[in-house]
Formats: sequence, C-alpha cells, structure tokens
Amino acid sequence: MQLLFEDCVLDLDRRELSRESRSVATAPQVFDLLVYLAQNRERVVSRDDLIEAIWAGRIVSESTLASHINAVRKAVGDSGQHQRVIRTIARKGFRFVAELRAIEPMQGVDSPGPGTPAPEGQAAAPALPARPSIAVLPFVNLTGDLEQDYLADGVVEDIIAALSRYRWLFVVARNSSFTYKGRVVDAQQVGRELGVRYLLEGSWRRAGNRVRITGQLIDATTGAHHWAGRFEGVLDDIFELQDQITESVVGAIAPQLERAEIERARHKPTASLDAYDYYLRAMAALHHGSQEKIGQALQLFHKAIDIDPDFSSAYAMAAWCHCWRKINGWMADRPREVAEGIRLARRAVELDKSDAVALTRSGHALGHLAGDLEGGIALLDKALALNPNLAAAWFLGAFLKIWHGETDAAIEHLAHAMRLSPLDPELYRMQGGMALANLFLGRFDVASSWAEKASRELPGFLLAAAILAASHALAGRRIEAQRAMAQLRQFDPGLRLSNIADWLPIHRAENLATLVEGLRRAGLPE
Repeated sequence: MQLLFEDCVLDLDRRELSRESRSVATAPQVFDLLVYLAQNRERVVSRDDLIEAIWAGRIVSESTLASHINAVRKAVGDSGQHQRVIRTIARKGFRFVAELRAIEPMQGVDSPGPGTPAPEGQAAAPALPARPSIAVLPFVNLTGDLEQDYLADGVVEDIIAALSRYRWLFVVARNSSFTYKGRVVDAQQVGRELGVRYLLEGSWRRAGNRVRITGQLIDATTGAHHWAGRFEGVLDDIFELQDQITESVVGAIAPQLERAEIERARHKPTASLDAYDYYLRAMAALHHGSQEKIGQALQLFHKAIDIDPDFSSAYAMAAWCHCWRKINGWMADRPREVAEGIRLARRAVELDKSDAVALTRSGHALGHLAGDLEGGIALLDKALALNPNLAAAWFLGAFLKIWHGETDAAIEHLAHAMRLSPLDPELYRMQGGMALANLFLGRFDVASSWAEKASRELPGFLLAAAILAASHALAGRRIEAQRAMAQLRQFDPGLRLSNIADWLPIHRAENLATLVEGLRRAGLPE
C-alpha cells in the first residue's frame, strides 16, 4: 500500500502564530506528521513539537518512515478509499488536515529480498556479503539550519571510518551512503540497493552550544530495530565532541551487531552453516563463560577453522578458550593444552597481523600461556592502534599490564573499556580486572566490591573468588574471607599457595606476595 497525499495543510491557530507562519506542507512533511500523530495518538503533543516538524521537514528520520506504515494504517484506516484525516491537538490550536488515497501494493511490505532478480531494465541488487554488512546513512539535521549539516556529516564520516576498523564488518563507503542525504527512503529498499543487512541512522539537534544525537540500528532485511541510543555533548571543541560521539556510538553498536549476527546464526539450519556461522555460535557460547560452554565454543571454533583454514580470528579465539580454561583451573592436561593454546595464538598472528580481534585474543593468550607479557602487550597495543574502539583490546590489555605491574595504567584501560561497552557480555572480566588491580594497590574494600560484582555476573569465576577471599582477609574480615575461601576450594580443589605463580603470570614480586599473603590468611593450604 502506498499513501498519497492531496491538498495537505497544517492549520496553525492565528491566535498563536502570525499570518506568515502558516504553512502548506510538502508530501514528505505530511507523511512525517501523520506518522508522528499516529505514534502519539494517546497523548497530547506540544506546540513546539509540531512547529519543529514543519521547519525541520521531518519528525522521524527518513529511513524509518516505511517501518511505521502499519501505525499509519491503523490510525487512518486501510479501505483503499479517499479519506479525509482531521486531527486536533487539544488546547494547542492545531488542526491537521490531509486527503489520503491508498494504492496497492504498499511500499516496503512484501518487498523482494536481496538476490531477487531485478525487473527488466533495472540493475540487479547486490548480494549480501558473507560477513555482517552495514551502511551509515547521513544523520538528519533537525536544527532547521542547513549550515549545521557539516557538523552532523562530520560525525557520520567519523563513525563510518571507525566501523571500518572492524575487520569482520563490511561497511559501505561514505560516497555511497551519502547519496541518500535529504531523501525519504525505505530502510529495506536502501538495504537492497546497497547490499547490506544493517543500517545505522540518526538525527542531530543543537541548542546553543549543546548537541544531541540520536541513533538507531535497523535490520534492513526485516525492518526490525536492534538498538537505539542518545548521546549529548557540549560544542566547545567540535573535534573533541565528534570523537566522543563516535566512540560512544561505535562502542554501543558493535556489541549489538555481534548479538544480532549471533541470533541470526543460531536460527540458521545446521546443514547450511559456514565458517563465520560456526564462529558466531562459538562466540555466543564463549560469552557464557562456564566450563561447559567454553568446551562447546572450542569445538565450534575448530569447525570454523576446518572450513576456513585461514580464519585468523577463529584461531585466536580458540587459543583464548585454552587461556580461559587455565585461568579457571579446568585444564585436564595442562602442558598439552598450554602448548596447543600457544600454537593457535601464534598461527592467528601469522595469518593476519592487521586483524585487531585476532591480535587481541592471541596477544592475551600468549601473555598468559607463554608468559610473554612484553610480546603480548605489544600485540594488544597494535590491536588498539588498528581499532581504538575495540573494548576487548582495552580490558584484555589491562590484564597483561596488571601482570606486568602497570597497575594504574591497567585501571585506566579497564575504565575506558567499560565506558566503551557498558553492556558488554564480557563485563564480568572487566570487573574481575578492576578487583585484581585494586587488590594490588592495597584498596581491599574496593577490590572486594568489584570481585563481588564479577562473581554475581559469572558464578564460578575462579579469579574473582580468589580476589574476594584475599581482599576480605587482608581487610580483617575473617568470616567473609573463610566463606569466600570455601567457595574457592570448591571451584579448584587443587589450588595451593605453592602453585599461585604457575596459575597466574604475576611478574611483580610484591603483587604476587600480596595475593599469596591474602590467600594464606583466608586459609588456602601451602
């Protein structure tokens, strides 16, 4: 169904606005207004909202219009006949008048999917890439001042550049996505034309020196919304503000993209799974962090490697699974598993030295399993140079710095990771890192608080239990320390004071002594 508008006008009460303020709206404006009224049919909207709709030209951003068709249909009916829509906003002096004509078929519904043969004379739509794909559409300038477009465009360009640093993500170039600037478009149509699964779109508002940006992540194949967020800042330094917004947006949507892809792979028939699908399923299992799920993840990463022997990230994640098994005391044959983890990590680095994810997980695994903290830190630093918005590189690099004795720097890295990805599925690892760093700095109350958070996020986290026992003991909380020690002994009955150095690669002697003394006071046997 396509909605056509005739004789559209927004009547503004002469008592409130001057004669010059009366306006005849264009069809896109009327469509936006109709959508807006349909969405807000149960509440009174303000006079300023409607005025802004006229002057800015739109209420909702362009690529979401088609996704609201059903709301419009519900509001105005779907009989296919001419209809006169009159909506009065109570006590505000506004009257919206429009003539509608409904024509089948409706744009954006039952539309051909990617790969559907194009009608004769039209170019075929590009097929979706094997990896996740996204286009960042120009943000809508809602200030009403066209001279402000450059600010919004600058943010979008920075977001495109930042997303392009994710090697697993196909990002449409700015020159292609900006062809939709100023156009009323259908998200599914844009997805077909650009050959992408996801769209990021948003709007820009400015009041004085304050700026607000809203964004949303859309599945262009279905029209479903995966994420929406709002970011604000002060326009004192435009470049600093653009950096802050870019970091916030990219840090928020990268995990959402991974979640959406994991969900897609989970529902894909097993017979049609490819290497990346196995990788995604493995990542879903890995995020659970339990012994059973890590075992499943390891098997799935190896299936991905079997299909694609050059898949560097799969090697790196498999290596990191062995690292996590060592941290939690799950290794049945430690020498063999450690050697295998080191082999996988080195192979990942050999395959692709420009893959930030591979460098991150491999660097951490080599630092922990091989004890090569300097080499591991160098790989993590390179990963951050390649992709400074990768939260895992910040928090896993922080662990290596903790082991190396750079505790203050590690805390800064961990805090930055949590700002980048506050809802990260691996948040418990960041919390565990904060607990460990504060333990080594002698802040035992802070350490125990972070350790408790990590334990709540992931029951069975051996390192968090050890920090909790040691910090309570060093703070003089004997009962709490004994309770935590009982849990620690349950998680790993073989852990002893004598093998702490084999368990964790703590290079700074005083830090190792702090942990050992705390565990001794808590009751860990020699």
